[in-house]
Amino acid sequence: MTEPSAALLRLQKLLDGGKDSALLRFGLGFEYLRAGDPGTAITHLQRAVTFDPTYSAAWKMLGKALAEAGRDQDALNAYRDGIAAAANKGDKQAMKEMQVFAKRLAKPVPPA
Repeated sequence: MTEPSAALLRLQKLLDGGKDSALLRFGLGFEYLRAGDPGTAITHLQRAVTFDPTYSAAWKMLGKALAEAGRDQDALNAYRDGIAAAANKGDKQAMKEMQVFAKRLAKPVPPA
């Protein structure tokens, strides 16, 4: 993991101070992923979608973090859940993006 950003430190301070929300967890997940720590990002992003199962941006970021951690099947499942959440909410852009990411993950890898 790279050195924590000022944004990450501020967000972590809010969480440590007793604040907790889907948006805060999304921000933490995003910053941890940016810092090269997908494992910690996953924890926060899973919490974000638990707080708000309709948070399509959090589902998309969770899928990305899981893929970066090498957990492709879990990433595919997150994208599928996110696609459903985005469709129910009418968030067509997020839905299309996650469909593309899911399609890429679902493709079989050709033998070397």
